Amino acid sequence: MTQQLFRAAAAVVMGVGLCAFYFWGTNWLLNRLLSDKPDADGIIIRKQHLRSNISPWLFTGPALLLLGTYLVYPVFETIKLSFMDRTGDTFIGLANYRWAFTNPEFLQAVTNNVLWLVVVPSLSCVMGLLIATLADRVWWGTIARSLIFMPMAISFVGASVIWKFVYDYNGPDVSQIGLLNAIVVAFGGKPQAWITIPFWNNFFLMIILIWIQTGFAMVILGAALRGVPDEILEAARIDGANEVQLFFHIVVPQIRTTILVVWTTITIIVLKIFDIVLAMTNGQWDTEVLANLMFDWMFRGGGDFGRGSTIALVIMLAVFPVLIWNIRRFKQQERL
Repeated sequence: MTQQLFRAAAAVVMGVGLCAFYFWGTNWLLNRLLSDKPDADGIIIRKQHLRSNISPWLFTGPALLLLGTYLVYPVFETIKLSFMDRTGDTFIGLANYRWAFTNPEFLQAVTNNVLWLVVVPSLSCVMGLLIATLADRVWWGTIARSLIFMPMAISFVGASVIWKFVYDYNGPDVSQIGLLNAIVVAFGGKPQAWITIPFWNNFFLMIILIWIQTGFAMVILGAALRGVPDEILEAARIDGANEVQLFFHIVVPQIRTTILVVWTTITIIVLKIFDIVLAMTNGQWDTEVLANLMFDWMFRGGGDFGRGSTIALVIMLAVFPVLIWNIRRFKQQERL
């Protein structure tokens, strides 16, 4: 443990030191090469404008290089591999795409992803908005918000381990340590292996992500709720609006943009969901999603670069429209 802490501290110090050295070194080199010098006639040539134009590229250059190496290049390589065979050596055209859209396992993963996209962002936003609204009306609201936000500090794998104990099944006629089965048995029911029940097990996995993302939605939407002008609310109350009408006809329209931003952010997370399914079921019992299917084809059983890349490209194309919409929305807000 001590050795690991020492290595982490050394890495931080070295990283900061290298960044500081690069900053100082590039500034020194730039000033040295482009210093103001007199020409043959003794007139000083000012190069400040040139230095100002070059300086930003020196500082953003390493970041752009890393982005290009680890983000841009892999995209083009993935596109290329999606037209190749399993080894990535032979061009086979659209064969991988024909396989994908006729393969039952791929279609099952697409169906599961659609279910996740419909259920998780919607319930996370609804519950986050509901909790944010109610928490402001009770004296212990701060404690409630803290407890609900706490799962955000847990990794997806850690949350999956916690929920494995909730869904745990020890078999019939055996004492149950799983919380859900213990409740069922207490009410006279029979314990179930919940995560092995086809179709419904997808919803049991979704609950984990909803549990995590509700805290995120609650914090963002709670901040938006506090931004609704009190004058509008008071005017509506004077006009005879009750609290339900106030909420749906005034509060929700006022924070509609924030709701959409939260919804799209969670949607992107859902499209990339991988950890929870891998830790809970490993894609068994019809719980496979696209990210897990891509991982299986790309890295397991010897690997198939062509089919794995095809599935990865489908995920990227699914995320892309949401990202474009988010960027356009952000630019529209900047203009206001």
